[in-house]
Amino acid sequence: MSETDKKIIIAIDGYSSSGKSSMARALASAIGYRYVDSGAMYRAVTLWGLRHGLVIDGKVDEDAIVAALPEINIDFLPIAGEGQHTLLDGEDVEREIRSLRVSDNVSQVAVIPAVRHHLVELQQRFGDEKGIVMDGRDIGTTVFPQAEMKVFVDASAETRARRRFLELQEKGVESAYEDVLANVRQRDHIDTTRAESPLVKASDAVSLDNSEMTIAEQNKWLIDLYHRTLDALI
Repeated sequence: MSETDKKIIIAIDGYSSSGKSSMARALASAIGYRYVDSGAMYRAVTLWGLRHGLVIDGKVDEDAIVAALPEINIDFLPIAGEGQHTLLDGEDVEREIRSLRVSDNVSQVAVIPAVRHHLVELQQRFGDEKGIVMDGRDIGTTVFPQAEMKVFVDASAETRARRRFLELQEKGVESAYEDVLANVRQRDHIDTTRAESPLVKASDAVSLDNSEMTIAEQNKWLIDLYHRTLDALI
């Protein structure tokens, strides 16, 4: 069996702004797999809640959000030269879900068990035919514990905040580095201490600290691991 004949599920987990989404997107493009940003799904639900007054300054009307889940339609649309954009009820909200306003509230929405259960079911459907790269917080532990390749990405909070700050600047989103750093640390605490599917490294995941790596170096590291994983399976 050749590499092209063997499709697998690739799960990339890690801390907020660790670069896992960019890595996952680049890997999927390089090997012809579908890419799914699970974090974008939580951000889309958060944006929906903000727009409907159910999420205000970190306070969430959990019952109302849960009741609305069947009405919230989330999908992804490939955009030539730009990768994948997130659609919320048919609207392209890729830029808006990356705003600090959404970042400040998404962890509070993501801790709701019913929200996680609902989105995990949607995420698992994406992997029915394999050939998928998905990144998030609990992909290798909860969504796809059977994934053939698992990676856990980390970097210092300061490094991650700096990357996030520069990303927001490039997108024209006004923010202060101190606010971004505070948001990163807050999300780390919430993600690692929540009762439902906390952020932890899967026992069979390969660790990657990319604090000192260039984008090219981390992408090469990832695709090399992919080829080694396939070689072990063939």
